[in-house]
Amino acid sequence: MGIEAKLETLGWQLPPAPQPAGLYKPILITEGWAYVSGHGPLLPDGSLITGRVGESLDRQAGYDAARQVGLAVLSTLRESLGSLDRVRQLVKTLGFVNCTADFAEQSAVINGFSELFAELFGAERGVGARSAVGALVLPGNMAVEVEAVFEIEHN
Repeated sequence: MGIEAKLETLGWQLPPAPQPAGLYKPILITEGWAYVSGHGPLLPDGSLITGRVGESLDRQAGYDAARQVGLAVLSTLRESLGSLDRVRQLVKTLGFVNCTADFAEQSAVINGFSELFAELFGAERGVGARSAVGALVLPGNMAVEVEAVFEIEHN
């Protein structure tokens, strides 16, 4: 089963592909690689999940926000590639968690993103190298921001 068919079977609702909030490209595609700029937890209505983990959000809410970031990244990939079936594998993830200085479970939060890709693409294609770090503030007070690199079928 292809990724597009699997996505439909799972019934996940993708938000609209986010537009740049500054001078950058949401995705840069070059010679078999897709570099996805930092994405936030964009909801289908265009709003962001905001707040600080360890303060206004608990770990589960942070995890859910990271999962929503994954859906936003999928939306950008689909819009730019025409089909998620062109994605060969997730190569690298860098996740930022808007959290209090004493919150130390950034990896558990970013698992929301990582587990979504593992579920959709499988462990071989959907799990890559990863870093998860805390940030005392993210743009627009969004809860989580993730950037990623994908290997894609080169046209």
